[in-house]
Amino acid sequence: MALFEMTGDSLLPIPLNTFGKLGLHERADIQRAVRAHIEAITPGVRTKVLAEEFGDWAGANRRIDLLCVDDNANLVVVELKRDEGAHMDLQALRYAAMISTMRFDQAVAAHRKYLVDVGASEDAEQAIREFLEIEDGPVAFTETVRIVLASANFSPELTTSVLWLNKQGKMDIRCVQMRPHAVDSRVLLDIQQVIPLPEAAQYQVAVREKSIEQEKARTTNRDSTRFDVTIGETFQPNLPKRRLMLSLIREAIRQGLSPERLCEEVSWRRKDLFISTPGRADEGAFQALFPGKKLRYFFAPDEMFYIDGSTYALSRAWTERTLEAADKVKHLLENPSEVSWRPTSAIEVEETYKGYVIRKRESDAIEIERDGQQVYPVIATLRELASELNVATHNDAGNPLNTRLLGARVIAAIQSQ
Repeated sequence: MALFEMTGDSLLPIPLNTFGKLGLHERADIQRAVRAHIEAITPGVRTKVLAEEFGDWAGANRRIDLLCVDDNANLVVVELKRDEGAHMDLQALRYAAMISTMRFDQAVAAHRKYLVDVGASEDAEQAIREFLEIEDGPVAFTETVRIVLASANFSPELTTSVLWLNKQGKMDIRCVQMRPHAVDSRVLLDIQQVIPLPEAAQYQVAVREKSIEQEKARTTNRDSTRFDVTIGETFQPNLPKRRLMLSLIREAIRQGLSPERLCEEVSWRRKDLFISTPGRADEGAFQALFPGKKLRYFFAPDEMFYIDGSTYALSRAWTERTLEAADKVKHLLENPSEVSWRPTSAIEVEETYKGYVIRKRESDAIEIERDGQQVYPVIATLRELASELNVATHNDAGNPLNTRLLGARVIAAIQSQ
């Protein structure tokens, strides 16, 4: 994909360059930049760098460029190459095998060394626990080790190997292309995930199913239940407790309830349910208010609330009284009978129709994806599909079918084609 600069009513192409010609080195320049912004090569998956140039195993003479962990407790091997990433897939597979038995205490030791090397003063164990949102008790990584390969170019042999490995259903390998462009004295990077394509719906399905299985397999004592949440005609599957609360609070504020009223209802969290500051603020502005303190709040732009001239951020820290708080917020809403949640269940049926992926879970919940993204509201899309498939959207009494009943009819119609 070429880059262009808009100049008046024309487009000026920005020539593709190479890291070598720009004098950029693999470790000193590229790796350092990616280390500071790991999210650039891990789109859609929260990831934390644990160690750099990691090679703490017997007889090893090579090192992992970046050892990371994602928010599903999967260890992640990141391999970077300046130009073409020949054979980096095999190298990364060896590394993944080597760290597959890593224990939490070993990860803490590696992260402690990394923090010292980068001049950070955080407590290593606490930093990892806060990222994984496991405040106490044992921490166990999953058996899956994810791999991210980042390079300017990938050979056909490598991409074929990665596609085949991913197809086996037991690997999660991503290829991210980083292509440099020089503009005056600046270097612009065009970063694109090329394998698997972000819009690949089947890949998103695999990630979600794996996430559910991993949650069930955790050997910790904490309650890690995830929930399928329905608010009116909106269905949100597989949410952790903190995002269940975010969804309910977002709906409450949309209906006009104030943060102060919500604090009154969830009285035991009155002091820390929200933090706020006048004007429009981002995470940096909030952090400046609490120097040296690790803030555990939702700071993404679409997760904060701008109300009456102030910005509010909701707490991410939820423990044993989460469902009690959720129930209290639910009963403040205009139609609490239209709000529900239940533990996420496995996928029972999945069908594809004209670019849509329609799933029915064991709980009878219906969810729809298109181009790898959840479709909301589900009922509206089901009605469109029902019209195309000549499926009745009302029962014999003339009442409209709910999401579960209509979804089951749509799936049956697709299967009968």
